[in-house]
This record gives sequence, structure tokens and C-alpha cells, in this order.
Amino acid sequence: MPRDRETLARVLASFGTQLVREISDPTVIAVFRLAIAEAVHAPEVAQALDSIGRQTSRAALSKIMAGAQASGLLDGRPAELAEQFGGLLWGNLMISLLLGVAERPNPREIARRARDAAAAFLQLHPPPDDAATPRQPSGGGNDPSDAAGS
Repeated sequence: MPRDRETLARVLASFGTQLVREISDPTVIAVFRLAIAEAVHAPEVAQALDSIGRQTSRAALSKIMAGAQASGLLDGRPAELAEQFGGLLWGNLMISLLLGVAERPNPREIARRARDAAAAFLQLHPPPDDAATPRQPSGGGNDPSDAAGS
């Protein structure tokens, strides 16, 4: 679980790099194309691909987002945060790969894409207000603002 935003940026970049590397593999793209072509006649193929691939990666990313939220690094719903990061990570790449109008990015391009997506995501989601100031334990302190009725 990331404890600071720098670590969160590294975790997101690492996750994104692995995800794009795996999913942009030509064999995986061919399976997606097959599932799309057969979606009307064999919807179970598309459903299985969605369940095994997309939902699994979304759940893992949502877990990262929930951990960041629990650490006070992000505000928002983990599933929505995960979807936003995915959009920043992929952009139009998947459609371009499926259509065959783009080549698979090389490892350096994939890593850059993931780092850029993580940086953009963290810019869109600044630290929550209460993360900027350290929390004081409540009660028992000498701080007058802890007094009842203030």
C-alpha cells in the first residue's frame, strides 16, 4: 500500500507498464480481435475475455486506488479512479492496435506512457485537503481547539 504520492506514482507507472506490455502483445490483440468478431455469434468468448482480462486488471488497479485512498493520498471512488487512470494510460492506443493502424510500442515507449499517465493522474487528483496538514490525536491534548464547544 503506497504511503506517499511519490510511491503511488511509481506503483501506478509500474502497473501501467506491465499492463500495456501484456495487453499490447500481438497474440493478445489477436484474441481481442477474435472476441470482437465473434461477439454476436459467441458472446461467451467476449464475456470470458472481459472477466479473465479486463475485470481482473480493473480489480487490481481499484485495489491500488483503495490503498492510496486509505493512506490519505487520494479522494474518490476507487473504481472510478482506476477507470480514469486506465483512460490516461491507454488513450487511443487499444483502438489503434485493434484496427492495425499503430504498431505495438517498444518497452521504452510503454514505460514513458505509464509514467506520463501516472503523472497526469496525480495532477488531476491533488492530495486531499487534510493530507496537507498532519493530524493531531484528538482529546487529552493541550490544544485549546480540542476543547468542547469550539
